[in-house]
Amino acid sequence: MAILSVENVSKIYQSGQRKLTVLDQVNLSVEAGESIAIVGPSGSGKTTLLGLCAGLDSATSGSVQLNGHRLEGLSEDQRAAVRSQEIGFIFQNFQLLPTLTALENVMVPLELKRRKDAKEKALELLQKVGLGDRATHYPTQLSGGEQQRVSIARAFANEPKILFADEPTGNLDTDTGEMIEQLIFELNTASGTTLILVTHDTELAAKTNKIIHIRGGKIEEEQHA
Repeated sequence: MAILSVENVSKIYQSGQRKLTVLDQVNLSVEAGESIAIVGPSGSGKTTLLGLCAGLDSATSGSVQLNGHRLEGLSEDQRAAVRSQEIGFIFQNFQLLPTLTALENVMVPLELKRRKDAKEKALELLQKVGLGDRATHYPTQLSGGEQQRVSIARAFANEPKILFADEPTGNLDTDTGEMIEQLIFELNTASGTTLILVTHDTELAAKTNKIIHIRGGKIEEEQHA
């Protein structure tokens, strides 16, 4: 059974008198445990598709089902509840809270779930990504690669069924990017999490089970590993 099912999804924005179709009747099915790369030129709709799959936005038409939850028709609060229960997210620009330490950033999703062991679990995750000795540092005291490792630890904190990553190595140098890629796939495999990522990096995309090519808001090709 698919953990993510996208059926005839379109996303249309109104710009003055014009309608801008960003996604046009997209269909996509992802099995539990799969790793998927969504690739395509800038403006092709890939990040919009990722956001709709993750419940960060609503489709204009069509249906998105995420691990049994139909996202259309849900309120923002209801979608937020689904996100907190089901998914993790890694952003290109890290999205860490600047007033919190690395440890406190990782603790956020755990505290939202009222986990009594939030601190211990967060520290364990930081140690897994090699930052146990940087737990008390603030984001401004960390390199780009270290900040992304904190964001990865945070993404895995609530043991997500599905992990979304939007250009996770886009702001990193080549060596650091390769280390981050390896870390994502290692944690993904260890936890059995489904991985869906958007990337311009063809080498990163090639490491996934399936590559979705999108252009002009339509899926052109599905390429299996």
